[in-house]
Amino acid sequence: MTTAQQAQNSRVYDVAITVGLIAYGVVYLLVAWIALQLAWGKSSEEASQQGALRELADQPLGGALLWVVAFGLFALVVWKALELAYGYLPTEKKVSAAGRLGMYLVLGISAIRVAVGSGGSGSGGQQSTTAKLMENGAGRVLVVVVGLVIIGVGIRQLYKAYTKKFTEDLVGGISHTTIVLGRLGYAAKGVAFAIVGGLFAWAALDYAPEKAGGLDTAMHTIKDQPFGAVLLTVMAIGLACFGVYCFSWSRNAKH
Repeated sequence: MTTAQQAQNSRVYDVAITVGLIAYGVVYLLVAWIALQLAWGKSSEEASQQGALRELADQPLGGALLWVVAFGLFALVVWKALELAYGYLPTEKKVSAAGRLGMYLVLGISAIRVAVGSGGSGSGGQQSTTAKLMENGAGRVLVVVVGLVIIGVGIRQLYKAYTKKFTEDLVGGISHTTIVLGRLGYAAKGVAFAIVGGLFAWAALDYAPEKAGGLDTAMHTIKDQPFGAVLLTVMAIGLACFGVYCFSWSRNAKH
């Protein structure tokens, strides 16, 4: 047995994954809280993962908690890296694992940047990058492709919610409550991804990079619709459900 495989079977490895999934859940609960504030008033933070990390930083012992979150997220990166390297996964699972690895890595880096005081606005950076890409035809096509890929991710999340495919990530007894939380959470994530992807594609087609953005832009787009406050509240509840689902996931994660 290799050192990496021995690590996968260690108690420390199990605890690190548990901490990581709890940290991931906390981030989504904070995103939901910011979205709820945005729905019924004004929020000083972006309704995004980066905004959630800055919200956490403002709490008592926020700096220490951010380092715990960062540690947990990088533990999830190691988890998925080992799974890709040593797991016997079908192609679909490999793509999913690689996508999750990238997501955990970006979020972990963001946590460290906020912890050391250099976390900036995510949406502004995305809009600047999109603007540069849209300076030529090939760049605009790339932005559309990125948008379609993100929409595809959203559809995948909705599919997991509908089919309960997310239960494949769990072992042991799975309660009805966990399944309900997972379905609501993945459905909310799916809608959010679909809106973000649609905004990217529309920005390229409409020559308007300012319309592109991340989760915060999607939340503001929802709020600007008829009954936007109610819709955004439903979205916030769904994201909160995903956050709570992550706590159950942390206890029953398959690895």
